[in-house]
Amino acid sequence: MKIAILGKPFDEETVPFLQALLDDLVARGTEVIIVESFRTYLDNRLRLPESIGTFRRGDSLRDVQFVFSIGGDGTLLDTVTYVGALQIPILGINTGRLGFLATITVERIAQAIDALFKGHFVVEERSLIRVETDPEVFDGINFGLNEFSILKRDTSSMIVVHTYIDGEYLNSYWADGLIVATPTGSTGYSLSCGGPVMLPQTNNFIIAPVCPHNLNVRPLIVSDRSVISFEIEGRSNNFLLSLDSRSVAVDAGIQIAVRRENFAVRLVKLNHVNFLTTLRSKLNWGLDKRNPAGILL
Repeated sequence: MKIAILGKPFDEETVPFLQALLDDLVARGTEVIIVESFRTYLDNRLRLPESIGTFRRGDSLRDVQFVFSIGGDGTLLDTVTYVGALQIPILGINTGRLGFLATITVERIAQAIDALFKGHFVVEERSLIRVETDPEVFDGINFGLNEFSILKRDTSSMIVVHTYIDGEYLNSYWADGLIVATPTGSTGYSLSCGGPVMLPQTNNFIIAPVCPHNLNVRPLIVSDRSVISFEIEGRSNNFLLSLDSRSVAVDAGIQIAVRRENFAVRLVKLNHVNFLTTLRSKLNWGLDKRNPAGILL
């Protein structure tokens, strides 16, 4: 088996768990490669086996069976951009804070590795959003797992986002911005703007305004088979486009459209973890002392 690892800096107490992870993989005869920037960080913190290799963005991961994301949800979102259309299953190990996508705690790493090698897991597919702009602004990595956002810059006045679905006019949003979220992204930025929570298998997008100036504007659910296009105007000539954790400033007049990407992300889930248990444990969904004591949050 060949496994690729991406990660971000972590706390000192995490060191023994990650050392045990690498030692366990090598002991099982696994070929391990680590993204170059994370490998440099690990060199001064762990005892890295000599057999471990490195890779950079753009290197082919075609012969990799699993990718480990070590960090928080932001790290996993970045990992998605490395995997892309290869759709290699991703295991998220949480050394960050909330860990809504990266659900494996460091205390459960050994159990997770054992389950992985025994085949005691499921692979859950999550849809992606694809952004097409003219000119191109995301350097060819124009897909994301959570959401695409159009936002005003800094302290500038609100913007107007004229929005169309399959070429038909929907609305002009007077707001600080507009979000188009996937079902996975429904528990992120969209949720903080009043959007609904959607199950991962739902084939929809959420269109949610950010701080709208109209009391009669609410988040809207549309089919992810739709093409959603935008025209932006405002007193400023510059705006921000954000795709998951990547943001870029653009000029007025840019052409923008979003649609569902033609490939998906595949997330490794252990048998005891699913979206509903994560929803209850991470967001305290349905927390009520009247609920049965036997139902785990």
